[in-house]
Amino acid sequence: MHSYTSQVTWQRGEQAFLDNRYSRKHIVRFDGGVEIPASSSPQVVREPMSDPAAVDPEELFVASLSSCHMLWFLSIAAERGFRVDTYIDNAEGVMQKAASGKWAMSLVTLRPMVSFSGQQLPSREAHAQMHHLAHDECFIANSVRTEVRCEPLLAIAREAE
Repeated sequence: MHSYTSQVTWQRGEQAFLDNRYSRKHIVRFDGGVEIPASSSPQVVREPMSDPAAVDPEELFVASLSSCHMLWFLSIAAERGFRVDTYIDNAEGVMQKAASGKWAMSLVTLRPMVSFSGQQLPSREAHAQMHHLAHDECFIANSVRTEVRCEPLLAIAREAE
């Protein structure tokens, strides 16, 4: 068993609260010491009560899935002898009303573009298989009901001769 922690801190300060017009800005601290400004999404709570420059929970959710998938993919590629030069994922999450009538993140699409170089380069099939394995191993994907799709792009750099 492993345990992971974060701290979320919000303070009312001098602002009113009971009128529901309070700031949703807060701080998320992680066990390694990183702090990020966070807020509700401006799509959920209008400005100025939310801060569009801060990270919202929905973005953190999408980033968590993307990051976990990438870390597994890199590990699998290294084990198979494929040298990854860059990995860029333009992931997107879609929130909509579920059958229960409640809002939920219903779909996350990962769009990783991976570039490889070196003597051993993956075929399109091997590339797709590594993404499939990464999805199967991702702890976060295994923890959610959201459909997670992966639409990888393959970029291969050849060694200069």
